[in-house]
Amino acid sequence: MSSSQSRTARLEARITPEMLTVVKRAAEIQGRSVSDFVVAAAQDAALRTIEDTSIVRVSVEDQRRIMDALLEPPDPNEALRKAAEAYRELVVASR
Repeated sequence: MSSSQSRTARLEARITPEMLTVVKRAAEIQGRSVSDFVVAAAQDAALRTIEDTSIVRVSVEDQRRIMDALLEPPDPNEALRKAAEAYRELVVASR
């Protein structure tokens, strides 16, 4: 958080005394307050979670299939032809 931003929301959590001891120790090791440590840890976890859901991981075999489909796409089937026609009627014609 930059110095120009102010903290405006409050977050509460209940943890065991043992977990609080662990969090306090970790905050102390990093030279942070417990609050700052918890906020930073929560932000790191949140960003990691968002990133993990934003990245699509596929096997090597699936990567090959994707490349094959891009390099040599199959002929359009009936459903794709209908979708293209609907697109032309709804989008292109309305311009």
